[in-house]
Amino acid sequence: MTAFSKLHAQNHKITELSNVFLYLVQNREICDTQTACDVFFEYSAKVKEHIELVDRELCSKLISYPDQSVKNTADRFLSGSNEIKRIFNQYLRDWCNESRRQLTIRNHEAFLTETEQMFALVLDRIQRETEHLYPLMRKVQDKDAAAA
Repeated sequence: MTAFSKLHAQNHKITELSNVFLYLVQNREICDTQTACDVFFEYSAKVKEHIELVDRELCSKLISYPDQSVKNTADRFLSGSNEIKRIFNQYLRDWCNESRRQLTIRNHEAFLTETEQMFALVLDRIQRETEHLYPLMRKVQDKDAAAA
């Protein structure tokens, strides 16, 4: 599977898991179920895997490209990755026990608000990748192929 098809498959799965989890946790009683936790931790793993793949397969290649505007775009996405990782890790510390694979929700309303914000941040990042980073990578690959 090419990097782009893998990235698109990850985007689809992350979006699906996000929608399912947000639907489930509207009901407080569902938050403590194994099913909700399974969806949440699969989502968490997929987001981490996706960010690592984008950083490794796209940004690391674009950052070494001779064109400064390409380097700048890659640098912005790498900086964004670091910020999302930081925010996501704090979110995980606040709302779950990763070693026990449990959600630790003390305030359901606050949990819902922060979850919606966190998931929106991730989905916004995916949209920006799709609209800006993937086309840039294709353009660079096409230029390199034409030069060869």
